Amino acid sequence: MSLIFVIVLVVVLLLIASLSGSIGDLYHSLRKQHEDGSAEKEEKALDWAKTLSNTARAFIILLIPLAFYFVLKDTIYMGHYQEWLNMIVRWFHITIGIAWIGASFYFVFLENSLNRTKGLRDELAGNLWAVHGGGFYYVEKYKIAPKVIPRELHWFKYEAYFTWISGITLLFIVYYFQAESMLVDKTVLDIHPYLAITIGLVSLFAGWVIYDLMSRTPLLKKPMWFGIVGFIILMCFAYFYTCVFSARAAYIHFGALIGTMMVGNVFFVIIPAQKAMVKAATEGGHLDPWLGKHAGLRSYHNNYFTLPVLFVMISNHFPSTFGYEQPWFILGLITLGSAGVKHYLNLNEKGEKSVWVMPISVAILCGAAFISAPENPTGSCEDEVAFSAVYNIINTRCTQCHSSSPTDLTYTSPPNGVKYDTAEEIKVMSEKIMQRVVITKTMPQNNITGMLPEERELIRCWIEQGSNIDAGVVAPVTPVTSSFKHEH
Repeated sequence: MSLIFVIVLVVVLLLIASLSGSIGDLYHSLRKQHEDGSAEKEEKALDWAKTLSNTARAFIILLIPLAFYFVLKDTIYMGHYQEWLNMIVRWFHITIGIAWIGASFYFVFLENSLNRTKGLRDELAGNLWAVHGGGFYYVEKYKIAPKVIPRELHWFKYEAYFTWISGITLLFIVYYFQAESMLVDKTVLDIHPYLAITIGLVSLFAGWVIYDLMSRTPLLKKPMWFGIVGFIILMCFAYFYTCVFSARAAYIHFGALIGTMMVGNVFFVIIPAQKAMVKAATEGGHLDPWLGKHAGLRSYHNNYFTLPVLFVMISNHFPSTFGYEQPWFILGLITLGSAGVKHYLNLNEKGEKSVWVMPISVAILCGAAFISAPENPTGSCEDEVAFSAVYNIINTRCTQCHSSSPTDLTYTSPPNGVKYDTAEEIKVMSEKIMQRVVITKTMPQNNITGMLPEERELIRCWIEQGSNIDAGVVAPVTPVTSSFKHEH
């Protein structure tokens, strides 16, 4: 383990050294250009320096937690480290994601709400008055670009980049570092964890390539057909994921796929188009109007992607969605319904009234809830089930994680605070146990402890009979030692 630590540390130091050397070279280059009075070259060099610096920092930030992972792997500190790393990265992902989605929503709102007819100068495409936070604001949009590009020009791009980077990091922390228990479900497909990880990563980039190629065809100019074909392709990926990964991992990969499409739009299409616009305006060259329109369409795609991504991320924590026997179908309904809600909001911002879009979208989402509703468990429970039998099942299958002192290597505390140390704690959680263990069968996670159908039936009968606790069974449960690693 010390050898791995040394190797990782050397890599990190080399990156830092490389970054320092690059910055040093840039500094001398900028100094020389400044002495020559070449402002344009200076501006380009500064842009390059900023991009290089941010990229190097991102790689270093990713490598440091990876180094700690290999150092602490299979030690008593691993669960504690992963829990804190998960929390910190998740917090950053949510924060920077809010900034990205907020900017997307705001600029699409501007585009939808601009005054395009009253009192406009010839060079303007529209304007908007707004009031917020105790002040008045006035925004103007140019048809192409102003005659003079201001030096203080803000670019909206790093919000997208760091949202994706933090999201991929979280994918590694939660699913890839625990691939045996969180990613691979042997009842779905028994494959090696490394192969599953490879499939997951390759699929994200394959999805972007397919979407990008489709966006460069004449289909792009036919929004309805583009949406239909795009939705069918997404559903193919959803079905594929549910045939390879655990249902929960399939959902998160579907969200990551859409997120990769969104950041690909920003990095490969929107930002290059904006740079071309700035260059043409600065140098007085010709700018192809389609370049800006194409970037605008990709931005609109991102706007429609946002609600499906958010809904998928939320649903991933609720087994009523991914616990359904055909999870890809529920995923499709969630995607279609939430995109419909966003379409209604966009129409409303434009002042276009639509009677049916919102009701149909809500009906689709309600349909997902109705279809995924569990069937009432059947089977006779003629004999009364003693709590001691349920106690033994939970002690064997559940208390590795759900106890005040978990023996699972991933957890240093019980997930979500749920403990089964005493009979009373088990009785209090009986409704949750019915939902997760009996109805959706999503616990234990990927059934990693091997709970048998007969055991689930026994628990069901005990709960249906009133969750009675035998008087003599109140002693704390002694957790079974386990090396299982999984997250709830």
